[in-house]
Amino acid sequence: MKLLRRGDSDNSDKRDVEVAESSTAPEAESAEQAGKGRPTPKRRDAEAKRRGPVAPAPLTAKEARARKKATRGSKEERKVAAAERRATAAERRARMLAGEDKYLLPRDKGPVRAYVRDIVDARRNLVGLFMPLALVLIMAMFVSPALQAIVTLAMLIMMMFMAIEGVWLGRKINNQVRERFPDTPDGGFKLGWYAFVRASQIRKLRAPKPRVRPGDAI
Repeated sequence: MKLLRRGDSDNSDKRDVEVAESSTAPEAESAEQAGKGRPTPKRRDAEAKRRGPVAPAPLTAKEARARKKATRGSKEERKVAAAERRATAAERRARMLAGEDKYLLPRDKGPVRAYVRDIVDARRNLVGLFMPLALVLIMAMFVSPALQAIVTLAMLIMMMFMAIEGVWLGRKINNQVRERFPDTPDGGFKLGWYAFVRASQIRKLRAPKPRVRPGDAI
């Protein structure tokens, strides 16, 4: 009987130890998961901690103006910054007018568009008389009705010839581009219109500036 009771007590002690271990195991596992499964803090939160507390929003318009004035810097600093911006803009415009591909507008970029500009700039185009004739017509409106009628008729005739020249110029440009750049997807009406618009502008006002003179071989 004593042996049985002693065996029972030993078994009960073992069971108590197993129960205790099984009860502490999930707690340890959950603690470990809590440590590893914690979400990584976001970068902006970490940077905000390093920078310190964020200043509260201004309560009045006067306070907002004062805060804005404080962050703008001194008058001399603003003048220096404005001068630097103007110098940078002037440099970019100068390089764009010189034809540097990096500074051109998207419509003017690429060797195909540069080639089209050279073709247009190397010839004298009848379409280029459109803007001067428009100025003459506007001035004639203030002189006499009779002169206005004559100028209007002449301008209509010129516009008809300009339209014919525009169609011919577009076809010529597309043919030459296909010969020089057979693999380019640029062409058709879009390219012809680009050449027509370039030709209709006064030569001194064209951007980028012409690289060739009238009569030069392209």
